[in-house]
Amino acid sequence: MIFSSYIFVLAFLPVAVCGYWLLQRWRGLETALVWLTLCSLFYYGWWNPVYLLLIGTLMLFNYGMGVMIVRKTFSPKLLMVSGVTINLAVLAYFKYMDFFISTFNDVTGANYHLLHIVLPLGISFFTFQKIAFLVDSYYGKIERYSFLHYCLFVTFFPQLIAGPIVHYRELMPEFLRVQARLQYRQLALGLSIFAIGLFKKAVIADNVSAPVRPVFDAAAQGIEISFFEAWGGLLAYTAQLYFDFSGYSDMAIGIALLFGVRLPLNFFSPYKSRNIVEFWRRWHMTLSRFLRDYVYIALGGSRQGSFARYRNLFLTMLIGGLWHGAAWTFVFWGALHGAYLVICHGWHALVDGYRRLPLLGRVMAVVAPVLTFLAFTVSLAFFRADSFHAALLMLKGLCGLHG
Repeated sequence: MIFSSYIFVLAFLPVAVCGYWLLQRWRGLETALVWLTLCSLFYYGWWNPVYLLLIGTLMLFNYGMGVMIVRKTFSPKLLMVSGVTINLAVLAYFKYMDFFISTFNDVTGANYHLLHIVLPLGISFFTFQKIAFLVDSYYGKIERYSFLHYCLFVTFFPQLIAGPIVHYRELMPEFLRVQARLQYRQLALGLSIFAIGLFKKAVIADNVSAPVRPVFDAAAQGIEISFFEAWGGLLAYTAQLYFDFSGYSDMAIGIALLFGVRLPLNFFSPYKSRNIVEFWRRWHMTLSRFLRDYVYIALGGSRQGSFARYRNLFLTMLIGGLWHGAAWTFVFWGALHGAYLVICHGWHALVDGYRRLPLLGRVMAVVAPVLTFLAFTVSLAFFRADSFHAALLMLKGLCGLHG
């Protein structure tokens, strides 16, 4: 049941919204939150009811771990590390087990059979939210919570499948604010943002994607790609990826507003960025925030000098690449963006933000946005391609080596 489907727009969403506000008015907020949690579980189970067992088990486990961490029942640090490790292990099994087996077979020449595990919807996103919850509990950023509130935090359907990635401390206060009745201005705003996102997804993204699959399928089959085919397919994918993901985020933000909840902004005109550092502050902003707070800083951040800073930046993006998909092409894409960030920070350190070179600053004001956009676009050849060979064929086509 995707956001752009008829059954979601015409049936599920109106029932969920009307039921929430009617129950809140007649039975109080807690009853309305129970309704919204049940609606969210129904939404998740619509795809495959079996995976309700997975998300339910993980909710019980992480809630129990969080309670023990806050109450200091046992060593809080050990509980936090154990909880994070188990969450990552579950994610690794469902998302990366076949990748690990395939890599092991390639390296050793073994012939272990792949498990062909079906990836549960949204597992990458709600795993990150659970990890953030445990870490925030350990650092005292979450003092109290109920099981109902925690279940709603995990399952709240607008952000369950593909984000934005939110923290408990920023989502639940939105629900717990005093709301006597539905504000019609807020309803209008939510519907407007949802409509904008739906237009991005259904009208722009779904139509601009027409040349993408034929070009990348041809590369996957080893067919040489010409200059205009390569650039046409890759630029179309650049537009498709942005409008698809940005449209989904807008729809999620708009739907949440229908319940009186403000989700964080996830995109802010990233293709206008003047450098790759600014790009990652504008693209999938909640993921960038998570990687900064829970990976980059955990690795040491910039506390140990420039070399450690660049190393940690590179490793953070490497992990971010692997999070996007279980393939070496995604790992390379992450490594490429790690290298981009290292080069960008090094460049800024070298020229001191252009203040010492005013002429260079004026030139780069024009060149930098174009260079940043092209750097990101070229990296998408690895993000979209089925293999390194297909990605290299795309790169050769971009350079005009095949006509």
